[in-house]
Amino acid sequence: MNNIFKVSLLAGAVLAAAGCNDKQAETAPKAAESEVVEAVSAAVETAPVAEFANEDAKAAYAIGASVSRYIEKTLAEQEQLGVTLDKEQIIAGISDALRGELKLKDEDVIATLQAYDKKLSEIAQAKQAEATEKSKTEATAYLAENAKKEGVTTTDSGLQYQVLTAAEGDKPNAEDTVTVHYEGRLLNGEVFDSSMTRGQPATFPLNRVIAGWTEGVQLMSVGSKYQFTIPAELAYGDQGAGNIPPHSALIFDVELLSIEKAAAEPVVADEKAAE
Repeated sequence: MNNIFKVSLLAGAVLAAAGCNDKQAETAPKAAESEVVEAVSAAVETAPVAEFANEDAKAAYAIGASVSRYIEKTLAEQEQLGVTLDKEQIIAGISDALRGELKLKDEDVIATLQAYDKKLSEIAQAKQAEATEKSKTEATAYLAENAKKEGVTTTDSGLQYQVLTAAEGDKPNAEDTVTVHYEGRLLNGEVFDSSMTRGQPATFPLNRVIAGWTEGVQLMSVGSKYQFTIPAELAYGDQGAGNIPPHSALIFDVELLSIEKAAAEPVVADEKAAE
């Protein structure tokens, strides 16, 4: 949903074109720079070969193309919220601004864009709340059904695990460093991360990862492979992470490859006890 608030970048571009020199125009997010670079690249890749009178004419056209690509991308993102703007009106606004023939005063431009930004924010928040409730409901139902499956064990914390490949031997402690291969999936089966796809196992201190991993991998011996179904509260909670939506229960297939034991802390002699 954060992409929706790029409307403020569009607002900054329009305000600048309108000649508004107030603080709002000056503080438009600098992230727009990278967006424009992406837009220029897209324009170069898709545009047919054209002839221009000179390099300045070509540069002027490129500026128009890059701004238009950026606006197009922003509008497409807003359409995901069900908000569609008339592109002809946008073209008219740009054209009028460049010709010094704006039909709105600068203060009206600012007020209109602020109202539009507020509208988008409210719609985005409502959709986020709806998505959050859906994730919670789906996770609760999935965990309840998964717990009934043969071979699935549920711990006191709510972590669910199933032994796919058993092994004997030492198990890691939370302070140890482990090397694993893994694949992480959402409940719909979408893979969001996989060391196997990368062809490179992951190595990390076991107490530096999500709680579901810290607890679950301590159950494993080298050579074993487990499947963990991790409730959101033992994963990324109400924040989510990357492609993981908030309140998502996650499924991980994990193979423990090796354990590096944590160095033992030096024992400090008690001087009084020694006496």
